[in-house]
Order: sequence, then structure tokens, then C-alpha cells
Amino acid sequence: MIAALQAIVFDFDGVIADSEPLHLRAYQEALAEEGIELSSREYFAHYLGFDDVGMIEALAADRGIAMSGQHVAALIARKGAAMQALMQSGAVLFPGAKEFIREAAASVPIAIASGALRHEIDEIVEAAGIADLFSTIVASGDTPYSKPSPAPYQLAFARLRDAAGSDLQPHRCVAIEDSKWGLESAGGAGLRCVGVTNSYPAEALGGAELIVDGLKALTLPMLDRLVAGDRVAPAGGRANA
Repeated sequence: MIAALQAIVFDFDGVIADSEPLHLRAYQEALAEEGIELSSREYFAHYLGFDDVGMIEALAADRGIAMSGQHVAALIARKGAAMQALMQSGAVLFPGAKEFIREAAASVPIAIASGALRHEIDEIVEAAGIADLFSTIVASGDTPYSKPSPAPYQLAFARLRDAAGSDLQPHRCVAIEDSKWGLESAGGAGLRCVGVTNSYPAEALGGAELIVDGLKALTLPMLDRLVAGDRVAPAGGRANA
């Protein structure tokens, strides 16, 4: 029985969908036409937590490349087309993701707060048959600032509270993230933070109160104990002190 947990907000890329490698390939294809190389090490070390606009702008700033807003928009459109083609190649959900999402939605309201484009999220969750389980989806462009700003999680929480018709409390709601940028965003919104090691090792997930090896290793009782204030020590993961 779930007593303390009130809601769950999922990051998308790296938590529900194993689409980060697809995003990297799409960025690489789009940037290659500009003569810009992007290594996987560089992407995962510096840019994974950004939405498309933030990533291109950060990369340009780091490389000392002047880019107009029109240029950034053109690159993003090119990246989007490449991503679309890659997504059609097959299912991209992490093992256990669909099952955990169905179980969670049967107990508490759930949402997505992501820097991915809305149509990318919609296509994947609809294909998986889980689109109707989410009370709300916050995607790229829905807030003025992207992660690590708390804005995406603040909006997701506000929408969940409105949809639930009850007085949800941030410290009784859990965010599930795969990066330090996402954890910073969720923590800034006052949510309890769980990290999954799909993209980064546990030691790189500072800010997470609980770390597990993906949604397949997570249970609702673990989250309920977390928000109730108990220490949780799951198999395949660890609880932070």
C-alpha cells in the first residue's frame, strides 16, 4: 500500500527511452554538414542535459562559433529530421520501463518533464501504448528555461497538482532522472530525487537520494519509503546518506 508517495515525474531520454544514442547520432549528422565534429565523450560529458536549443548554443559558445538564431533553428530542424528517421528503426524503451510506468500510474499521478521535443515523446509513448497514463507532459519549449533550471519540474508539478485536484506537496513527489543536470532541476523544484545509471555511473549522480540501475530495479514501496524519510538500500543500486 502506498501511503506517503503522492506523484512521480519522469525524465524521458535516458530514463524511459534509450534515445540518447539516437540524439547523439542525429546531432552528429546535422553538425557534420557544418563541418563540426561531436564525439560521444564530449556529448555525454557536457551536453546531455540540455534541450536542442541549449545544446547547440552551448556547443557554439564552447567552440567560439558565432551562430544567429536562424542558424540555430536550421540546425535544430536538420537534427529533428535525422532523429525522426532514427526513431523509426525500432522500439527504444528501456527494459522494465513500460511495466513500472503502468504500475506507477495505477497508484499515483505521473508526468514527464523532458528537454526532448514533444512529437518525439508523443510518438514513442503512443507506440508503446502508455501515452494515456501520463497526466501531463512538459517538453522542450514549454518553459522559458530548460534543465538545469527548475522550471520544467515546477511546471510539471503545478500541472499534476491541478490535475489531481488535491494539495500535492513537492517533498512527497519523486523525480526520476539520469543526469546531474536533471537532478539539479528536480531538486531546485523541491522534488525528491532518484537517479538511474542508464547514462552515467552512480558517482556522477550527485543530488540523488536513491540510485538504481534503471526502472527495472525500482519499486513503488522503495519510493514510498524514500518520501516517508526512510533509508532505502535496493539491490542493484544504493541509497545516499
